[in-house]
Amino acid sequence: MRYITILLLSTAVATSALAQQQANTNHVGTGATTFSEGSNLPAEKIGRDDLIGITVYDSPELTRSVRVDSDGDIRLPMVQQHIKAAGLNPEELEKVISKILIQESVLVDPIVTVSIVEYRSRPITVIGAVRSPTTFQATGTVRLLDAISRAGGVAEHAGADILVSRPQSSTSDKSITLTQRIPVRSLLNIEDPASNLELQGGETIRVPEAGRIFVAGNVKHPGVFPITDGSESSVLKALALSEGLDSFSGRTAYIYRIDDSNGSKSEIPVAVKRILARKSPDMPLYANDMLYVTNATGQRASTKAIAMVTGFGLGAAYLMYLMTR
Repeated sequence: MRYITILLLSTAVATSALAQQQANTNHVGTGATTFSEGSNLPAEKIGRDDLIGITVYDSPELTRSVRVDSDGDIRLPMVQQHIKAAGLNPEELEKVISKILIQESVLVDPIVTVSIVEYRSRPITVIGAVRSPTTFQATGTVRLLDAISRAGGVAEHAGADILVSRPQSSTSDKSITLTQRIPVRSLLNIEDPASNLELQGGETIRVPEAGRIFVAGNVKHPGVFPITDGSESSVLKALALSEGLDSFSGRTAYIYRIDDSNGSKSEIPVAVKRILARKSPDMPLYANDMLYVTNATGQRASTKAIAMVTGFGLGAAYLMYLMTR
């Protein structure tokens, strides 16, 4: 996972961030006002809440920046109609504005230029196990790896998958969201470019944290360990991570598990020394399982003692409390 993080951070450095730019005007000629080239973002389809710059040659009273309203319309002075802007690209809106100015006898032969000053209709949100959760606007071509890079790359505690949720158009009033699961390794594999999805705006990208298991009791190094190689671990893997049993360990351990679907609690006895001796099959451990190894007499420490010795904190102590009630 550290290797993945380094790769993503390198990509972030190589990928220049697209800065949000503010409207900027320069006065020219006989009083007409035009927007500077620096305010003209890549020409995508206009959406609700976008800020557009309208320049009408030799008509400073019509030249201005206008925010698209929640209905997708804009208003101009001396124009009675609401002008539909959402869904059009700048060139199409230029033609619509020119036509309306002629229809309403505002100008005889208007020359209209439309530019994008600020996008707000194309947000991409990156949350979860990333270094710097962020929301930015999709301008130009934006791919999944670009979005992860803008968030500083995945964090060390990130899981194996990335979830990409996209809003889908629907004929009904209900909103529909499609979620795709993209493996991190697949995203970074140049042999699978399809994983590097092109983003259109409106997506939410979530990087879930890796599952974790708790190992406590009579092991050499109790702790909390991430599951980095899939959806489950095992007793043998957990013992390897905690560097094995200590000299006071007993023959028995317990797996404490809570079923997320119904909240039921399980205490599963484990013949830990038989597993180590390969006389019993290994047993799976799932995310949020706790493996507790008893001492030679089979006794278990109190919840408070487990929290103090392992350093799991109150959250894990409360989990242990729930399991042993």
